[in-house]
Amino acid sequence: MSEPQEPDNSTQRLPTVEAAPSGGVLAMDQSASGSSYEPAAVQAKPGGRAGRFRSGRRIPAALVALVVLGGAGLLLYDIAAVRAGHPAMRWRRSVADDLASRHLDDVWVLAGSALAAALGLWLLLLALTPGLRALLPMNRRHAGVRAGLDRTAAALVLRDRAVEVAGVQSVRVKMSRRRATVRAVSHFRELDDVRADLDTVLGTAVGELDLAKPPGLSVHVRRPAKKG
Repeated sequence: MSEPQEPDNSTQRLPTVEAAPSGGVLAMDQSASGSSYEPAAVQAKPGGRAGRFRSGRRIPAALVALVVLGGAGLLLYDIAAVRAGHPAMRWRRSVADDLASRHLDDVWVLAGSALAAALGLWLLLLALTPGLRALLPMNRRHAGVRAGLDRTAAALVLRDRAVEVAGVQSVRVKMSRRRATVRAVSHFRELDDVRADLDTVLGTAVGELDLAKPPGLSVHVRRPAKKG
C-alpha cells in the first residue's frame, strides 16, 4: 500500500472570476499575483540579544531644560525680591488673583490642565520609547559590538536583487520594522513564475541582511498599465 500523502500547506493564488456583461463570457483575471510570508523564528546568537537603538532625545531634553531653567530662575528672582522688601512682579500678582477667582470647572482651567497633561504624557512617551525607528538592529556576533542597518539601505538592497529577476520591469520596495512590501511590474513571463522567483531571491536577500528580527515578506507582481 502506498503511504498517504501529506496535505500541501502552500498557498496558491486562485484566478479571480469576474462577472461578464449580458451575453458575454466569463473572464479570469491573470493581471496580478501576490504572496506573503511571516518572518522566520529568531534564534539566540552568541553575541547576546540585539535590542533596538535608543535615541538620545537631545532636542526635547534641551527644550524642557531651558523652559524649566527659565521659569525657575524667574520665580527665584521674584521671591528674592519680595524677601528684600520689593513688591512682587505684576504678572505673578495677576496670575495669583486670576487663579483665586476662577472655579475648577472653568473652561480655561480645564484647557490648561489638559494641555499640561498632554505635554506630560508626550514627555513620558519620549522617555520610555527607544526611537530611531529607521535603524534596524543587526545580529550581534560579538558581545561588545552593535550594528544597525538603515531601512532605506535595506530597501535598496532588496530592490537591486528584485530587478535582477527575469521578467521584472520595475520594483518598488516599502520597508518597515516588521514587513518588507515589494511591488513589481513584469512585462513578460507568467506572473506566478516571476513571483515565485522573487520569493526565492528576496527570501535569500532578507537572510543576508543579517537582521536581528527579519521582517516578513509580501510580494506582489502585476502587468504594466495599458496606455490609452
